[in-house]
Amino acid sequence: MTIQQVLLLLLLWMWLPDPCHTEMLFRRTPDLRPKSFGGRVSGNDGKAIHRQKRGWMWNQFFLLEEYTGSDYQYVGKLHSDQDKGDGSLKYILSGDGAGTLFIIDEKTGDIHATRRIDREEKAFYTLRAQAINRRTLRPVEPESEFVIKIHDINDNEPTFPEEIYTASVPEMSVVGTSVVQVTATDADDPSYGNSARIIYSILQGQPYFSVEPETGIIRTALPNMNRENREQYQVVIQAKDMGGQMGGLSGTTTVNITLTDVNDNPPRFPQSTVHLRVPESSPVGTAIGSVKATDADTGKNAEVEYRIIDGDGTDMFDIVTQKDTQEGIITVRKPLDYETRRLYTLKVEAENTHVDPRFYYLGPFKDTTIVKISVEDVDEPPIFSRSSYLFEVHEDIELGTIIGTVMARDPDSASSPIRFSLDRHTDLDRIFNIHSGNGSIYTSKPLDREISQWHNLSVIASEINNPKDTTRVPVYVRILDVNDNAPQFAVFYDTFVCENARAGQLIQTISAVDKDDPLGGQKFFFSLAAVNPNFTVQDNEDNTARILTRRNGFSRHEISTYLLPVVISDNDYPIQSSTGTLTIRVCACDSRGNMQSCNAEALLLPAGLSTGALVAILLCIIILLVIVVLFAALKRQRKKEPLILSKEDIRDNIVSYNDEGGGEEDTQAFDIGTLRNPAAIEDKKLRRDIIPETLFVPRRTPSAPDNTDVRDFINQRLKEHDTDPSAPPYDSLATYAYEGNDSIAESLSSLESGTTEGDQNYDYLREWGPRFNKLAEMYGGGESDKDTS
Repeated sequence: MTIQQVLLLLLLWMWLPDPCHTEMLFRRTPDLRPKSFGGRVSGNDGKAIHRQKRGWMWNQFFLLEEYTGSDYQYVGKLHSDQDKGDGSLKYILSGDGAGTLFIIDEKTGDIHATRRIDREEKAFYTLRAQAINRRTLRPVEPESEFVIKIHDINDNEPTFPEEIYTASVPEMSVVGTSVVQVTATDADDPSYGNSARIIYSILQGQPYFSVEPETGIIRTALPNMNRENREQYQVVIQAKDMGGQMGGLSGTTTVNITLTDVNDNPPRFPQSTVHLRVPESSPVGTAIGSVKATDADTGKNAEVEYRIIDGDGTDMFDIVTQKDTQEGIITVRKPLDYETRRLYTLKVEAENTHVDPRFYYLGPFKDTTIVKISVEDVDEPPIFSRSSYLFEVHEDIELGTIIGTVMARDPDSASSPIRFSLDRHTDLDRIFNIHSGNGSIYTSKPLDREISQWHNLSVIASEINNPKDTTRVPVYVRILDVNDNAPQFAVFYDTFVCENARAGQLIQTISAVDKDDPLGGQKFFFSLAAVNPNFTVQDNEDNTARILTRRNGFSRHEISTYLLPVVISDNDYPIQSSTGTLTIRVCACDSRGNMQSCNAEALLLPAGLSTGALVAILLCIIILLVIVVLFAALKRQRKKEPLILSKEDIRDNIVSYNDEGGGEEDTQAFDIGTLRNPAAIEDKKLRRDIIPETLFVPRRTPSAPDNTDVRDFINQRLKEHDTDPSAPPYDSLATYAYEGNDSIAESLSSLESGTTEGDQNYDYLREWGPRFNKLAEMYGGGESDKDTS
């Protein structure tokens, strides 16, 4: 401490009140008149202004923390100069902790602390004191403020923010290299004594590390600490207050220190000579073996680069560094031939890629080894003249055209013949084929560039004497474009024209696309298929065209849709063209050309009807139509089918079939002999579906001679049935299920026919119209025949 600091502290101590005298004194003014304190001060009006003397003289109270006594801790005493000792005054205390932490004797003014106080919780308390008259309860002095300061004691040990620290330092570091700094804190008052003055020391970790007592910086204490010998260290640091003196409190922390790697070890090959074998058939790029140099370092410090620096096989082999395994992979650089050379010698070097200049003295950081490679003889497969083939052909060539030829040979001395084939997995559609003897590839199906522009084939060459030895070569076939596709519209165009359109107005911009890909790029031309009075096409010469109107005004009531054929052609050879048709709708538009409606029916609707009303009307119409359809269907179901399906089908018993009869050969359908021999017919049987009112005795009819014409026989039987009231109504011509409304013909049933032949007159049938002429001819003719006979 300097002399100036000592003098300053002495001066401050002289001005401060006595810290040991804790009694608060009051000085009572002898009378109520204000008295001067110091000198006079003149006001602006020239009158003397007197300053009133204060009745309090204050000192700070000081109190030690962590009091351990059984009684209340005495703080100090308040006393007023107006206190005569007769108990007429009452002392009152207010402020921080008044009444709870601090209490005052109302009569004597003694202040006590009721419990132990911790300075780390609160360093000082501000209170207010006042003396009042017990009888009047009126203050005898104004309220004043004082402070109770808590004196610190060493009751808190230093603490570290972390229980365990983790740090690292490079290996081989020089002595004194900084590792990490640890800092402890002490809750005690640093301005009072040495309670918060911390000194650091090392308890564990010597002699490898040391710590600075004042700062807590941990440093290396030994030179050339090698990570390969020991990597992890545990250091225990102690922080002690009171300047590290006896009786001070302390705290400890643990620091785990790791030595990080540096490149201080060169790579080393475990063997001076390495032997490898490789078949002569190994293709280029084949890995034949590996070499590896070991390095005690880790990470990038252990990374090694391999290279071939000498030998007679430097042009035949390569070596590649495998990063993940740090091995040197030796591969075939050129094709090998056992008949040409059988042994190669290589000198391989391994060198660190990241060398630290500080450790050059430990080098050199590289090593070498000898690799001997023996070539083994094998039966080699055929060898193609190229590693791959590329053929180009136009898409319009004829079938069977040769597009290219592949060549292969047998490298062995036997020189076996070669057989070529296509791998069909690379030509599933069998578009190409290959001549097995000379390797010529030709087309077997038409080519289409628009379907596939490239064909990647795989040709297989095998020895005829040893088909298992095969070689493959990729063949790339590029299909060249021919202009065989016509351009078309790029998209579907929904085109409309406004009714109020003017001549020359743009209504649509069109473009085209073409599947072909000419060398000079696409170029399209647009024109109309025929002159159109309503619209025209204007070519923009940029593969687009504009559709323009040629007249003013359109009416969707007259024509609601126009069809405009547009011819699109390209400029390649041969020129291809197509005709696309634009459908142009006539629509109602507003003044700005925005479409509003394109339906012609919308013109007929009243302007005052809303959308809801139109929907309601439409629903009513649909319901009425459904009712009419249902009524017609029900009425049709009630109507039975007529018994007569054809006016030509007339006989005693009409049997209707849905299939075609067998003609004269069909003897099962009807026996014509029954008509010629009525005697063979069984006795007439009564109908079982009705109950006859009167039973008549059946009459026997004479048999017709064998040479009687069938027609005459039928007419005869017909007359008999007409006059026989007991005959069942098997005559279907006289039976009707429905006659119709208001027919001029009454019932045609034969049930009510007369019993005599003279009662039947069919001439009136001719008066009913042409529909009854056939009946009139049949029945009228029968009468004529009878009369003639």
